[in-house]
Amino acid sequence: RKGFQYAMTNVLRGGILVRGYFLAAYLINGLRVRMFAMDNDIPLVQQFAGYALVVSFMLKIIIGILTDFSIIALLLQFYIVYVVWEGSAILMKIAEKDRLRFTILSSMLLIACPAVIEFVFNKLTVVLN
Repeated sequence: RKGFQYAMTNVLRGGILVRGYFLAAYLINGLRVRMFAMDNDIPLVQQFAGYALVVSFMLKIIIGILTDFSIIALLLQFYIVYVVWEGSAILMKIAEKDRLRFTILSSMLLIACPAVIEFVFNKLTVVLN
């Protein structure tokens, strides 16, 4: 019974990152439209967010196998900032003068959205158990 509950909890937690990905992509798209006067392009922003969160997806898999790797995994989250910086000019076509602001805001969303959803999930898990 405990093994099944542990496995289901890990499956649901894996879905948290996916939900955070969609939420971050939606918010970044809104950011592009409102702050940077760019076109509404959800598929492009989803591709961008997917590239940026690939490290987080891999870290979730590695942490599931090697739980002692979690401290290093926290440090590797900042690789998202680098991917966003490079992708902002190449993929998103952000003007050079807006690139730093876009990178900071997008990186915050990409890191915070999965974290907020995981926090809410953990609180609901405690309440519902």
